Amino acid sequence: MNEATKEKYYKALLYAAGGLSIIILPVIVIWVAINGAGALSWDFLTLPPYRLVQGGIYPQMIGSIYLVALSTLFAAPLGIASAIYLSEYAPNNVITQTVRFFTESLAGIPSIVIGLFGLEFLVYDLHLKTSLLAGALSLSIMMLPWTIRASEEAIKVVPRDFREASLALGATKWQTILRVVIPAALPGIITGVLLGMGKAIGETAIIWLTAGSGSEGFVPASLQAPTGSLPMYIYLVATQAVSGVQHAYGAALVLIALFLSISVSALLLRNYFLKKLNGR
Repeated sequence: MNEATKEKYYKALLYAAGGLSIIILPVIVIWVAINGAGALSWDFLTLPPYRLVQGGIYPQMIGSIYLVALSTLFAAPLGIASAIYLSEYAPNNVITQTVRFFTESLAGIPSIVIGLFGLEFLVYDLHLKTSLLAGALSLSIMMLPWTIRASEEAIKVVPRDFREASLALGATKWQTILRVVIPAALPGIITGVLLGMGKAIGETAIIWLTAGSGSEGFVPASLQAPTGSLPMYIYLVATQAVSGVQHAYGAALVLIALFLSISVSALLLRNYFLKKLNGR
């Protein structure tokens, strides 16, 4: 086999791999839509569940939104601040390399382990109970490494000329970071936050151990109240209900819609800041 034939062969394999990656998401969405569209109705979206397969998923839908919003509120500022420190202030030494190693390792820890930590430390030791607050704090631990790594890389790729020009005009280092570096890195930072939110909205193990059973028939009235969630509801219906498969697919379809809404909104926001950065 000559080199030209090998090149065509490898290129075909790469095209096939790329095409398969593109096809997987539409196939999953179409499959869920076909099986779950029959469950969608106004009552399904606005009523609480009753005996799992009766009623609707309103508390679970709102609970998932609350969990993702609150965990992002905890993780995003801390993650961005950590990324600023690592990229702009931390010296390149063993300590900084160790911090980065632990951050990357945290991203790979199984979610059930984080959930167990949240159960023991937040629920039992800090007496937060199985609640919205305990679930959101546990989810923020899972989101944190994704936000830190993506934000750090986004800050690093900002041209050094931007920093030097700002400092030459008399700005302090913090003013340069706040007014020059962060706006330039904002599209990448938004991507990192989005990755964390995407992980959080579909999480089951952490929520199961720290937030609630998933079958709650009420919207949490306080941070220390248990909360339902779509992933836990889907798990319960799919594994415990005898005739609730369509309800599970319906809830999964709503969960996908929420995830795509977050993704599209973040993409539009990122493109807006890119156009603003390029002066368009």
